[in-house]
Amino acid sequence: MSWEPDRLDDQEWLTAGDPSGMLPAVASSAAQVRAYHRAAAETDLSSLADDGRPRAVVVAGMGGSGIAGDILGAVCGPGAPLPVTTVRSLRLPGWVGATDLVIAVSCSGGTEETLAVAMEAVRRGCRLLAVGAPGSQLESVARQAGAPFVPVTVGGQPRAAVWALSVPLVVAAARMRLAEAPDELFEGVAVRLEDIAHRCRPASESFINPGKTLAMELAETVPMIWGSSPLAAVAAYRWACQLNENAKYPAVWGEIPEAGHNQVMALDGPLATRDIFADESARALRLVVLRDTEEHPQVARRREVSVRLAEDRGVHVTQVSAEGTHPLERLASLIGLGDYASTYLALGYGIDPTPVGAITELKARIPQ
Repeated sequence: MSWEPDRLDDQEWLTAGDPSGMLPAVASSAAQVRAYHRAAAETDLSSLADDGRPRAVVVAGMGGSGIAGDILGAVCGPGAPLPVTTVRSLRLPGWVGATDLVIAVSCSGGTEETLAVAMEAVRRGCRLLAVGAPGSQLESVARQAGAPFVPVTVGGQPRAAVWALSVPLVVAAARMRLAEAPDELFEGVAVRLEDIAHRCRPASESFINPGKTLAMELAETVPMIWGSSPLAAVAAYRWACQLNENAKYPAVWGEIPEAGHNQVMALDGPLATRDIFADESARALRLVVLRDTEEHPQVARRREVSVRLAEDRGVHVTQVSAEGTHPLERLASLIGLGDYASTYLALGYGIDPTPVGAITELKARIPQ
């Protein structure tokens, strides 16, 4: 597979190379926010706070569904009156009990790990909220437990339904007064995602299209993506996952200041410099910094120094700044751009961004 940047401005190529419609799926983000804000608002969530505020909120999900838990944690923020954590495994932590809320998220409603955790939550007497496909095993678990269920009917890959899966969690958190999320917030987020979709639309040429520009910067590099806050780190993780799944491309992610205690050493490694005399261009490191509008002063200093360290060593740097005031808006501004960039990167390499052959094969090889 070779990188061909001219493909990004070839409309016929973009259509033929994306037969399952990942680009249209990404463009549906704003519609997802609006539709699933309404769906969550119409769901009776009163039972979540029947016995007062839970001791903790545990979100169970895998892959594109699991990121919903990270988004919820970032929206609630460090000032949340209780811990919000995401579980990506087959078991609940031992400390989770009847005073806690477990939110099970599965786009298909049949994810093995999420179903196992949901059923364990019911056995432990936890409060439960489920988000997933109607008519699924997950809905059955929720109905049998008398727990609220938000149906999600977005087709395609779960990673393309991130807002459909995340918005109901934010609505539930607002109902429990764990986060400020007035109704007008969701319209503002939708408008921001629409703006990104307009600027990143396939017909927009590479030199003015931020999604295509970013894809060209990432191509033929090994991206090391750092967030400058816990919120930006969620976006960094999302970017890495999208590069993995859409573009079938390697990427690492981290958070400042932790990245300054380990990943920064890659700036002194074999991928940090290019050999200008080599017959073929080798992939080299690129530092990608996702900047939040709310950074700890010391983190901001570490970010600035890290960028200088990279540039001093000849490592190319890309910086992307979050936009908006509310945490959900800032996440949308970062995640939306990364979703487009990963899809265009796939198409520039001639890769269909939708299929996940290795994941399917992995599941098929595991005895049931």
